[in-house]
Amino acid sequence: MPKIPSAVVAAGGLVGGYGVARWSKRREWGGGVLAVAGGAAAWQWRQRAGGKAAGALAAGYVVAFGASHPLAKKVGAWPAVLGVAGAVALASWVVADRRG
Repeated sequence: MPKIPSAVVAAGGLVGGYGVARWSKRREWGGGVLAVAGGAAAWQWRQRAGGKAAGALAAGYVVAFGASHPLAKKVGAWPAVLGVAGAVALASWVVADRRG
């Protein structure tokens, strides 16, 4: 079975979490998607880049989620979510995925 890059998992968690919350009108479901994908990405980060890198990337994931909210007020919800997801994906690729 091919491995899904952690960049895709992390970005998918941010985009998918927002999409689920928006379309289901259940924020907790979106939070569940965000948490499950974040946990899966963190596990991959630890395996590929070590504990310190995984901690830094996980913190970045949480900060990106938080930053998307005020950013959405300036540029709109979807552009904000896609922007922070792209930033998290890039960081994930640079730190963990490009090595493998």
